Amino acid sequence: MIKYKNSRFALIFLVIFIFLSVNCIERIFLFLISINQVNLNIIYLIKMFLIGFVYDVIACTYFIAPFAVYISLIPNKIFNSRIHKYFVWFLILFQLNLIIFTGFSEYFFWDEFGKRFDFIAVDYLIYTHEVIHNILESYPIPLLLSIIFIFSLFIFYLIYKKTSALEKSFTCVQPFKQRLVFLIIFLILPFLSFNLFDAQPLANVSPNQYNNEIAKNGMYSIFSAFRHNTLDYDEFYKTLNIKKVLVNLKRLTGLNEKMTKFVRDTGKEKKYNIMLIMVESLSAKYMGIFGNTQGLTPFLDKLATESMFFDNFYATGTRTVRGMEAVVLSVPPTPGRSIIKRPDCHNMFSAGFIFKNKGYENKFIYAGYGYFDNMNDFFSHNGFAVVDRTDFTKNEITFANAWGACDGDLFNKALKETDKSYKKNKHFFNFIMTTSNHRPYTYPNGKIDIPSHTGRTGAVKYTDYAIHEFIEKAKKKPWFK
Repeated sequence: MIKYKNSRFALIFLVIFIFLSVNCIERIFLFLISINQVNLNIIYLIKMFLIGFVYDVIACTYFIAPFAVYISLIPNKIFNSRIHKYFVWFLILFQLNLIIFTGFSEYFFWDEFGKRFDFIAVDYLIYTHEVIHNILESYPIPLLLSIIFIFSLFIFYLIYKKTSALEKSFTCVQPFKQRLVFLIIFLILPFLSFNLFDAQPLANVSPNQYNNEIAKNGMYSIFSAFRHNTLDYDEFYKTLNIKKVLVNLKRLTGLNEKMTKFVRDTGKEKKYNIMLIMVESLSAKYMGIFGNTQGLTPFLDKLATESMFFDNFYATGTRTVRGMEAVVLSVPPTPGRSIIKRPDCHNMFSAGFIFKNKGYENKFIYAGYGYFDNMNDFFSHNGFAVVDRTDFTKNEITFANAWGACDGDLFNKALKETDKSYKKNKHFFNFIMTTSNHRPYTYPNGKIDIPSHTGRTGAVKYTDYAIHEFIEKAKKKPWFK
């Protein structure tokens, strides 16, 4: 490659060097901030960085291809012009900025999920309105973009000043046949990468998941996730040997050999009104009843001591939509997409139809736009009427962010909808989905002693406050008993 150091192809190798260097630095950074979680076995670390470099090279073949095609095809007369020279430097600056922007984005994704980009990122990108507004409300985007640009400009300046030899690249006359050879090479490389490599098997460098994730390349991972359209089931969900599961199931439930059991209650059926509140991202670690000492959920902790309280549950997935399918359909998480987001999700054996057949009026009440995650379509075809943000009047929204009206407004709307059912002498089953306990963690001022937009602990406490207020208002309603 030495004979090409003064040719136009030196510009391609420059971008390759930048790409590999930035991704190597990013891998080291992720390793350092996660050092308490990674396996520090020297063999695993060597494999992590070596395989990581392989992934960077694979990702680079995709990234560099458009630039390489352009550099290879431009005729010498145009390529060697002064205007074109500045245009090529602009393209290099743009690519440098994109590489560093991706690195910053990966850090924030890692901070939230502890992973490289995956199908969770792809899933969110489908809903650009919520995601973009959520990002704008959660992070100081103008400041971050300015920092990224200044950082990119500084590195570009160093490259521009220290690589004076590249000036010859713009005066060298390159025969078309020679350019054609490079063009073919840079088109074959991504084609081979696409067909010979996959994201998961190569990155299994250690039993430790953090090592495996650090070994990946984020840019490659997000395109691989989009291509495969799935998450690795065993990576995200706790499983046991199926034979052991069946033995435990029979022991705990009394199922027969055909794995069936008929249950009949001979008592009189009691038609209670039901309010099902699903709280966004409420981990047990925030609740005092599970040992938290921050006093974030005083009402729910008190309620737990006065109620039937289950303290031995697992969460049913990586996202809210998994919890919804678990509650409505009584199923564990399935491989691939959530059932709610699949095209064949209508008219299923759901809690909605069970209650509807008993004369209940069912409503799914959500303070955001229910097209997100296909919720409106799913619930409206499984026994529920849908009430989402489009049904809120301006007067009913006192505070809102990217995800919807605040939980206080949501519960006030739920009370109104419940009153409507009561006036029609209908038993009701209301599925209420909250949103305030979600980044950007914003809520009305003056409700709790933690300022809005300061983190999840405040959002948790506000949701607890809103539920308490909701219950107190509900107690005054004629249907509460």
